[in-house]
Amino acid sequence: MTLIIIAITAFVSIAAFNRANLVEKLQFNASKVVHQKEYYRLISHGFVHANWEHLLVNMIVLFSFGRAIEMYFEYGFGRMSNAYYLILYFGGMIVSNLYALYKYRNNYYYNAVGASGAVSAILFAAIFFEPWNKIYFFGILPIPGIVFAVLYLGYSYYMSRKQSDNVAHDAHFLGAVFGFIFPILLNGRLFERFIDKLFMII
Repeated sequence: MTLIIIAITAFVSIAAFNRANLVEKLQFNASKVVHQKEYYRLISHGFVHANWEHLLVNMIVLFSFGRAIEMYFEYGFGRMSNAYYLILYFGGMIVSNLYALYKYRNNYYYNAVGASGAVSAILFAAIFFEPWNKIYFFGILPIPGIVFAVLYLGYSYYMSRKQSDNVAHDAHFLGAVFGFIFPILLNGRLFERFIDKLFMII
């Protein structure tokens, strides 16, 4: 599933790089979702990206952690693994924009693109299953996943409140929280496993 999502996302994003009309059709716009009932935008925005860097970072992170989630789900949920994976990914995409959907529902000029919310959900689900696995910050500095998670959430919350750039930090935050909670919603006993894993090293 990870490779299929990456292939489709890359194809649509690259096609949209030089087609402003395609970006306009697919991007997240809260006003159009609410007032024109273009609900598809809650999903379609995740298939277009602002530029090559935006696309590559998201797809590299998705590839790095998505395959691991597929294996965890296949082991834990069997035949339902693919369905749960898609719910995690696209659920993260939708949940990550709920705050923006409410906040900018009357702002016609607010637009957003990218799969960052969904990718954050995949990343944090991976941290949930293996909290002490190393995550290489900027591809260089190894940080335990649980430490990275705390720093990531803190940074995303701070930057969301500050609103000093054009990055949807609130989407990153909400997508990450959804990704962490989702496995527990599937099986509450997984939280006990997380606690055991967390204190195994502490």
